[in-house]
Amino acid sequence: MTETLRPAVGTPVPRTEDRPLIQGKANWTDAIAPPATMHVAVLRSPFAHARITALDTTPAAELSGVVAVFSGADLADVKAARPEAGYLVEWDFPADLDMDTYLANKKAKAPKYAEVPEVSFLRTYVREDMEKCLCLYDAPDEGIVRKARDAVSTPIDRLHELDQG
Repeated sequence: MTETLRPAVGTPVPRTEDRPLIQGKANWTDAIAPPATMHVAVLRSPFAHARITALDTTPAAELSGVVAVFSGADLADVKAARPEAGYLVEWDFPADLDMDTYLANKKAKAPKYAEVPEVSFLRTYVREDMEKCLCLYDAPDEGIVRKARDAVSTPIDRLHELDQG
């Protein structure tokens, strides 16, 4: 059977998605609630620059359906448990490196960081224009950061020690 191709320009395209939209029967991601879904609500002070000196979360915690209540003090404890970045590595991407290749290389090389247990790789930020990559590390010294970058065969264009104060 031979299929006849119609020209794309100037030819109406049948739209299959319209009927549910017009009838109000469309499925929206906002309406999907998988089992055990929880929601978050954030309450902020209605007063600009107010200093909160006391906060009783008991009434909120006692509401039906509430799983947990966190205050700023609770979140400060979580933040304090995170390692702090001591070093920032800048890497200027080669012009021929695309995002898919970068991500595949990163995934393949990531296990090699285990060869340098003294360093913790914390986070990578890639500029949208793919010109530069910034990587944050927690390490005792610059030499260990360089050793970790060597382990994953990734260059360093600039290395900065970050102020911990």
